[in-house]
Amino acid sequence: MRRSALHEQPLSVLAWETTRRCPLKCQHCRGAARNVPYSGELSTDEGKRLLASIATRAKPILIFTGGEPMAREDIYELARTATDLGLRAVMSPCGPLLTPETVQRLRESGIKRISISLDGATAQTHDAFRGVPGIFDDALRGLGHAIAGGLEFQINCTVTKLNVGELPQIAELAKQLGAAALDFFFLVPTGRGSELRSVEISPQEYEAALEWIARAAAKSPMRIKTTCAPHYVRVARRVWKETGAPPTRPGMPPPANGCMAARGFVFVSHVGELQPCGFFDRPCGNLRDHGLDFWKIYDTSPIFSDLREPDDYHGKCGACEYRFSCGGCRARALAETGDYLDPEPGCAYVPGQDPPMPKPAAGHPHTRPHP
Repeated sequence: MRRSALHEQPLSVLAWETTRRCPLKCQHCRGAARNVPYSGELSTDEGKRLLASIATRAKPILIFTGGEPMAREDIYELARTATDLGLRAVMSPCGPLLTPETVQRLRESGIKRISISLDGATAQTHDAFRGVPGIFDDALRGLGHAIAGGLEFQINCTVTKLNVGELPQIAELAKQLGAAALDFFFLVPTGRGSELRSVEISPQEYEAALEWIARAAAKSPMRIKTTCAPHYVRVARRVWKETGAPPTRPGMPPPANGCMAARGFVFVSHVGELQPCGFFDRPCGNLRDHGLDFWKIYDTSPIFSDLREPDDYHGKCGACEYRFSCGGCRARALAETGDYLDPEPGCAYVPGQDPPMPKPAAGHPHTRPHP
Protein backbone atom coordinates (compact mmCIF):
# COMPACT_ATOMS: atom_id res chain seq x y z
CA MET A 1 0.00 0.00 0.00
CA ARG A 2 1.34 3.43 -0.99
CA ARG A 3 1.88 5.78 1.94
CA SER A 4 2.82 9.42 1.44
CA ALA A 5 5.02 11.30 3.89
CA LEU A 6 1.86 12.90 5.26
CA HIS A 7 1.12 9.64 7.09
CA GLU A 8 4.13 10.40 9.24
CA GLN A 9 3.09 13.93 10.14
CA PRO A 10 3.15 14.44 13.90
CA LEU A 11 0.03 15.63 15.67
CA SER A 12 0.64 19.36 16.06
CA VAL A 13 -2.76 20.83 16.93
CA LEU A 14 -5.88 19.30 18.45
CA ALA A 15 -9.16 21.16 18.99
CA TRP A 16 -11.53 19.73 21.60
CA GLU A 17 -15.13 20.93 21.51
CA THR A 18 -15.48 20.67 25.27
CA THR A 19 -19.15 21.67 25.08
CA ARG A 20 -21.58 22.69 22.39
CA ARG A 21 -23.48 25.01 24.74
CA CYS A 22 -23.12 28.64 23.63
CA PRO A 23 -24.96 31.93 24.33
CA LEU A 24 -24.36 33.25 20.81
CA LYS A 25 -26.36 32.59 17.64
CA CYS A 26 -23.59 32.85 15.07
CA GLN A 27 -24.82 32.60 11.50
CA HIS A 28 -21.91 30.36 10.48
CA CYS A 29 -21.84 27.99 13.49
CA ARG A 30 -20.75 24.51 12.33
CA GLY A 31 -22.55 22.92 15.30
CA ALA A 32 -25.70 25.10 15.22
CA ALA A 33 -24.99 25.55 18.94
CA ARG A 34 -27.66 26.69 21.40
CA ASN A 35 -27.57 27.95 24.96
CA VAL A 36 -28.90 24.71 26.45
CA PRO A 37 -27.29 21.72 28.18
CA TYR A 38 -26.17 18.99 25.75
CA SER A 39 -26.36 15.35 26.80
CA GLY A 40 -23.56 12.90 26.23
CA GLU A 41 -20.66 15.32 26.46
CA LEU A 42 -17.34 13.88 27.65
CA SER A 43 -17.16 13.91 31.44
CA THR A 44 -14.29 15.32 33.48
CA ASP A 45 -12.81 11.85 33.92
CA GLU A 46 -13.22 10.99 30.24
CA GLY A 47 -11.63 14.30 29.28
CA LYS A 48 -8.63 13.60 31.49
CA ARG A 49 -8.26 10.13 29.99
CA LEU A 50 -8.36 11.64 26.51
CA LEU A 51 -5.63 14.13 27.42
CA ALA A 52 -3.49 11.41 28.97
CA SER A 53 -3.87 9.26 25.84
CA ILE A 54 -2.78 12.13 23.59
CA ALA A 55 0.23 12.89 25.75
CA THR A 56 1.62 9.36 25.43
CA ARG A 57 2.82 10.14 21.90
CA ALA A 58 2.58 13.87 21.27
CA LYS A 59 2.55 17.26 22.95
CA PRO A 60 0.38 19.29 20.56
CA ILE A 61 -1.21 22.67 20.93
CA LEU A 62 -4.56 21.86 22.55
CA ILE A 63 -7.40 24.25 21.76
CA PHE A 64 -10.24 24.17 24.28
CA THR A 65 -13.14 25.29 22.12
CA GLY A 66 -16.91 25.03 21.93
CA GLY A 67 -19.57 26.34 22.01
CA GLU A 68 -18.40 28.37 24.94
CA PRO A 69 -15.70 26.33 26.73
CA MET A 70 -15.96 28.55 29.78
CA ALA A 71 -19.52 27.25 30.27
CA ARG A 72 -17.95 24.06 31.66
CA GLU A 73 -17.37 24.32 35.40
CA ASP A 74 -14.44 21.89 35.15
CA ILE A 75 -12.65 23.75 32.33
CA TYR A 76 -9.92 25.05 34.64
CA GLU A 77 -9.31 21.54 36.01
CA LEU A 78 -9.08 20.16 32.48
CA ALA A 79 -6.72 22.95 31.41
CA ARG A 80 -4.50 22.28 34.43
CA THR A 81 -4.41 18.57 33.54
CA ALA A 82 -3.40 19.37 29.95
CA THR A 83 -0.71 21.75 31.13
CA ASP A 84 0.70 19.23 33.62
CA LEU A 85 0.87 16.65 30.81
CA GLY A 86 3.03 18.99 28.75
CA LEU A 87 0.38 20.11 26.24
CA ARG A 88 0.29 23.77 25.19
CA ALA A 89 -3.22 24.72 26.32
CA VAL A 90 -5.06 27.58 24.60
CA MET A 91 -8.75 28.50 24.55
CA SER A 92 -11.35 30.16 22.32
CA PRO A 93 -13.98 31.75 24.57
CA CYS A 94 -16.74 34.06 23.32
CA GLY A 95 -15.66 36.92 25.57
CA PRO A 96 -18.52 37.82 27.96
CA LEU A 97 -17.41 35.32 30.62
CA LEU A 98 -13.95 36.87 30.83
CA THR A 99 -13.66 38.78 34.10
CA PRO A 100 -10.64 39.70 36.22
CA GLU A 101 -11.34 36.59 38.31
CA THR A 102 -11.79 34.13 35.41
CA VAL A 103 -8.75 35.54 33.60
CA GLN A 104 -6.68 34.86 36.70
CA ARG A 105 -8.04 31.30 36.89
CA LEU A 106 -7.22 30.73 33.22
CA ARG A 107 -3.65 31.85 33.78
CA GLU A 108 -3.32 29.69 36.89
CA SER A 109 -4.59 26.66 34.95
CA GLY A 110 -1.83 27.14 32.38
CA ILE A 111 -3.78 28.64 29.46
CA LYS A 112 -1.13 30.27 27.26
CA ARG A 113 -3.37 32.19 24.86
CA ILE A 114 -7.01 32.87 24.12
CA SER A 115 -8.66 33.78 20.83
CA ILE A 116 -11.55 36.22 20.55
CA SER A 117 -13.60 36.49 17.36
CA LEU A 118 -14.29 39.87 15.80
CA ASP A 119 -16.15 39.47 12.53
CA GLY A 120 -16.34 43.14 11.79
CA ALA A 121 -14.57 46.37 12.60
CA THR A 122 -17.78 47.74 14.10
CA ALA A 123 -20.54 46.50 16.37
CA GLN A 124 -23.02 46.68 13.51
CA THR A 125 -21.18 44.12 11.37
CA HIS A 126 -20.07 41.86 14.21
CA ASP A 127 -23.37 41.76 16.12
CA ALA A 128 -25.37 40.98 12.98
CA PHE A 129 -23.13 38.03 12.18
CA ARG A 130 -22.97 36.71 15.75
CA GLY A 131 -26.73 37.07 16.27
CA VAL A 132 -26.68 38.85 19.64
CA PRO A 133 -26.99 42.64 20.04
CA GLY A 134 -24.18 44.10 22.13
CA ILE A 135 -21.85 41.11 21.77
CA PHE A 136 -19.15 43.24 20.08
CA ASP A 137 -18.92 45.46 23.14
CA ASP A 138 -19.12 42.41 25.42
CA ALA A 139 -16.23 40.77 23.56
CA LEU A 140 -14.11 43.93 23.80
CA ARG A 141 -14.94 44.26 27.50
CA GLY A 142 -13.85 40.68 28.16
CA LEU A 143 -10.76 41.23 26.05
CA GLY A 144 -9.94 44.26 28.17
CA HIS A 145 -9.91 42.05 31.26
CA ALA A 146 -7.58 39.60 29.48
CA ILE A 147 -5.23 42.44 28.54
CA ALA A 148 -5.25 43.81 32.08
CA GLY A 149 -4.57 40.33 33.44
CA GLY A 150 -1.62 39.74 31.13
CA LEU A 151 -3.24 36.91 29.16
CA GLU A 152 -1.96 36.71 25.60
CA PHE A 153 -4.66 36.80 22.90
CA GLN A 154 -5.24 36.61 19.19
CA ILE A 155 -8.15 37.85 17.09
CA ASN A 156 -10.07 35.48 14.81
CA CYS A 157 -12.28 36.66 11.97
CA THR A 158 -14.54 34.68 9.62
CA VAL A 159 -14.36 36.18 6.12
CA THR A 160 -17.62 36.52 4.15
CA LYS A 161 -19.13 38.97 1.67
CA LEU A 162 -20.46 40.82 4.71
CA ASN A 163 -17.01 41.86 5.95
CA VAL A 164 -14.47 41.22 3.19
CA GLY A 165 -14.35 44.96 2.58
CA GLU A 166 -13.45 45.56 6.23
CA LEU A 167 -10.31 43.39 6.40
CA PRO A 168 -7.92 46.35 6.62
CA GLN A 169 -9.98 47.93 9.40
CA ILE A 170 -10.21 44.62 11.29
CA ALA A 171 -6.43 44.19 11.01
CA GLU A 172 -5.89 47.72 12.30
CA LEU A 173 -8.23 47.09 15.24
CA ALA A 174 -6.38 43.87 16.14
CA LYS A 175 -3.07 45.74 15.97
CA GLN A 176 -4.36 48.57 18.18
CA LEU A 177 -5.65 46.07 20.75
CA GLY A 178 -2.20 44.47 20.93
CA ALA A 179 -3.11 41.05 19.53
CA ALA A 180 -0.31 38.51 19.25
CA ALA A 181 -1.86 37.29 15.99
CA LEU A 182 -4.76 37.76 13.60
CA ASP A 183 -6.28 34.65 12.05
CA PHE A 184 -8.64 35.01 9.09
CA PHE A 185 -11.00 32.03 8.84
CA PHE A 186 -12.73 31.46 5.51
CA LEU A 187 -16.35 30.34 5.66
CA VAL A 188 -17.03 26.62 5.26
CA PRO A 189 -20.76 26.01 4.57
CA THR A 190 -21.57 23.46 7.29
CA GLY A 191 -24.00 23.58 10.23
CA ARG A 192 -25.82 26.93 10.22
CA GLY A 193 -23.18 28.02 7.72
CA SER A 194 -24.89 25.86 5.08
CA GLU A 195 -27.53 28.59 4.91
CA LEU A 196 -24.91 31.24 4.15
CA ARG A 197 -23.98 30.30 0.60
CA SER A 198 -25.25 33.69 -0.51
CA VAL A 199 -22.52 35.42 1.52
CA GLU A 200 -19.73 32.97 0.69
CA ILE A 201 -17.14 34.83 -1.34
CA SER A 202 -16.45 33.74 -4.92
CA PRO A 203 -13.18 32.05 -5.96
CA GLN A 204 -12.07 35.35 -7.49
CA GLU A 205 -12.88 37.28 -4.30
CA TYR A 206 -11.07 34.53 -2.40
CA GLU A 207 -7.91 35.12 -4.47
CA ALA A 208 -8.08 38.87 -3.95
CA ALA A 209 -8.60 38.51 -0.19
CA LEU A 210 -5.71 36.06 0.16
CA GLU A 211 -3.44 38.36 -1.82
CA TRP A 212 -4.31 41.27 0.45
CA ILE A 213 -3.64 39.10 3.51
CA ALA A 214 -0.27 37.96 2.14
CA ARG A 215 0.80 41.54 1.48
CA ALA A 216 -0.40 42.65 4.90
CA ALA A 217 1.41 39.75 6.58
CA ALA A 218 4.67 40.66 4.85
CA LYS A 219 4.81 44.08 6.49
CA SER A 220 2.82 43.72 9.71
CA PRO A 221 4.56 43.52 13.10
CA MET A 222 1.60 41.35 14.15
CA ARG A 223 1.42 37.75 12.94
CA ILE A 224 -1.30 37.42 10.30
CA LYS A 225 -2.39 33.95 9.16
CA THR A 226 -5.32 32.05 7.68
CA THR A 227 -7.47 29.03 8.50
CA CYS A 228 -9.65 27.06 6.06
CA ALA A 229 -7.81 28.76 3.22
CA PRO A 230 -5.29 26.13 2.13
CA HIS A 231 -4.47 27.82 -1.17
CA TYR A 232 -2.99 30.69 0.83
CA VAL A 233 0.22 28.65 0.43
CA ARG A 234 0.12 29.25 -3.31
CA VAL A 235 -0.95 32.89 -3.19
CA ALA A 236 1.54 33.79 -0.46
CA ARG A 237 4.35 32.05 -2.33
CA ARG A 238 3.72 34.27 -5.35
CA VAL A 239 3.22 37.50 -3.38
CA TRP A 240 6.26 37.01 -1.18
CA LYS A 241 8.39 36.18 -4.20
CA GLU A 242 7.39 39.56 -5.61
CA THR A 243 7.87 41.48 -2.36
CA GLY A 244 10.94 39.70 -0.97
CA ALA A 245 11.47 37.07 1.70
CA PRO A 246 8.35 35.82 3.55
CA PRO A 247 7.77 37.24 7.03
CA THR A 248 9.44 35.17 9.74
CA ARG A 249 9.70 35.35 13.49
CA PRO A 250 12.32 33.62 15.63
CA GLY A 251 11.40 30.02 16.34
CA MET A 252 8.30 30.03 14.13
CA PRO A 253 7.61 28.04 10.96
CA PRO A 254 6.70 29.79 7.68
CA PRO A 255 3.38 31.62 8.16
CA ALA A 256 1.44 29.76 5.48
CA ASN A 257 0.27 26.16 5.37
CA GLY A 258 -2.39 24.13 3.60
CA CYS A 259 -5.26 21.96 4.75
CA MET A 260 -4.18 20.28 7.97
CA ALA A 261 -7.21 18.02 8.37
CA ALA A 262 -5.87 14.66 9.61
CA ARG A 263 -2.44 15.96 8.55
CA GLY A 264 -1.25 17.29 11.89
CA PHE A 265 -4.65 18.52 13.06
CA VAL A 266 -7.62 16.66 14.59
CA PHE A 267 -10.95 17.77 16.02
CA VAL A 268 -12.70 16.01 18.93
CA SER A 269 -16.43 16.69 19.18
CA HIS A 270 -18.35 17.30 22.41
CA VAL A 271 -19.48 13.66 22.43
CA GLY A 272 -16.05 12.20 21.63
CA GLU A 273 -16.20 11.81 17.84
CA LEU A 274 -12.92 12.33 16.03
CA GLN A 275 -13.07 14.35 12.83
CA PRO A 276 -10.33 15.65 10.51
CA CYS A 277 -11.49 19.17 11.40
CA GLY A 278 -14.53 20.79 12.97
CA PHE A 279 -16.07 21.62 9.61
CA PHE A 280 -15.64 18.11 8.21
CA ASP A 281 -19.09 16.82 9.08
CA ARG A 282 -18.39 13.10 9.08
CA PRO A 283 -17.39 11.16 12.22
CA CYS A 284 -14.32 8.96 12.00
CA GLY A 285 -14.60 7.05 15.27
CA ASN A 286 -15.91 7.59 18.78
CA LEU A 287 -13.48 7.62 21.68
CA ARG A 288 -15.89 5.77 23.95
CA ASP A 289 -15.95 2.87 21.50
CA HIS A 290 -12.16 2.63 21.75
CA GLY A 291 -11.63 2.98 25.49
CA LEU A 292 -10.70 6.69 25.16
CA ASP A 293 -7.64 5.60 23.14
CA PHE A 294 -7.09 8.58 20.84
CA TRP A 295 -4.33 6.96 18.80
CA LYS A 296 -6.33 3.88 17.91
CA ILE A 297 -8.65 6.07 15.84
CA TYR A 298 -5.97 8.46 14.61
CA ASP A 299 -3.88 5.60 13.22
CA THR A 300 -6.63 3.46 11.71
CA SER A 301 -9.39 5.75 10.43
CA PRO A 302 -9.93 5.09 6.70
CA ILE A 303 -10.98 8.72 6.19
CA PHE A 304 -7.83 10.03 7.85
CA SER A 305 -5.81 7.70 5.64
CA ASP A 306 -7.57 8.98 2.51
CA LEU A 307 -6.81 12.59 3.39
CA ARG A 308 -3.11 11.79 3.70
CA GLU A 309 -2.90 10.65 0.05
CA PRO A 310 -3.22 13.81 -2.08
CA ASP A 311 -2.27 11.84 -5.20
CA ASP A 312 -5.70 10.21 -4.90
CA TYR A 313 -7.67 13.45 -4.74
CA HIS A 314 -10.09 13.90 -7.63
CA GLY A 315 -9.97 16.34 -10.50
CA LYS A 316 -7.64 19.28 -10.48
CA CYS A 317 -6.72 18.92 -6.78
CA GLY A 318 -5.19 15.49 -7.47
CA ALA A 319 -3.23 16.87 -10.43
CA CYS A 320 -2.18 20.17 -8.83
CA GLU A 321 1.47 20.85 -8.07
CA TYR A 322 0.30 22.20 -4.70
CA ARG A 323 -1.60 19.06 -3.69
CA PHE A 324 0.81 18.26 -0.85
CA SER A 325 1.42 21.78 0.46
CA CYS A 326 -2.18 23.00 -0.09
CA GLY A 327 -4.48 20.03 -0.66
CA GLY A 328 -7.63 22.11 -0.99
CA CYS A 329 -10.27 22.31 1.73
CA ARG A 330 -11.58 18.78 2.14
CA ALA A 331 -14.51 19.98 4.30
CA ARG A 332 -15.59 22.43 1.63
CA ALA A 333 -15.44 19.67 -0.99
CA LEU A 334 -17.53 17.40 1.25
CA ALA A 335 -20.14 20.12 1.82
CA GLU A 336 -20.31 20.93 -1.90
CA THR A 337 -20.50 17.45 -3.47
CA GLY A 338 -20.68 14.90 -0.65
CA ASP A 339 -17.23 13.55 -1.63
CA TYR A 340 -14.33 14.78 0.47
CA LEU A 341 -11.81 13.84 -2.24
CA ASP A 342 -13.40 16.12 -4.84
CA PRO A 343 -11.75 19.39 -5.94
CA GLU A 344 -11.80 22.42 -3.67
CA PRO A 345 -14.77 24.48 -4.97
CA GLY A 346 -13.37 27.79 -3.71
CA CYS A 347 -10.13 27.68 -5.71
CA ALA A 348 -9.73 29.48 -9.04
CA TYR A 349 -6.25 28.15 -9.78
CA VAL A 350 -5.58 26.02 -12.86
CA PRO A 351 -2.82 23.43 -12.19
CA GLY A 352 0.38 23.91 -14.11
CA GLN A 353 0.50 27.70 -14.06
CA ASP A 354 3.26 27.82 -11.43
CA PRO A 355 6.62 25.98 -11.29
CA PRO A 356 6.37 22.47 -9.79
CA MET A 357 6.76 21.99 -6.06
CA PRO A 358 8.44 18.88 -4.61
CA LYS A 359 6.56 16.49 -2.38
CA PRO A 360 7.30 17.40 1.25
CA ALA A 361 9.14 15.01 3.51
CA ALA A 362 7.65 14.23 6.92
CA GLY A 363 7.87 17.30 9.15
CA HIS A 364 8.37 19.66 6.21
CA PRO A 365 7.57 23.28 7.16
CA HIS A 366 4.71 23.47 4.63
CA THR A 367 2.83 20.84 6.63
CA ARG A 368 3.50 22.25 10.08
CA PRO A 369 0.92 24.52 11.73
CA HIS A 370 1.31 27.94 13.21
CA PRO A 371 1.88 28.07 16.96
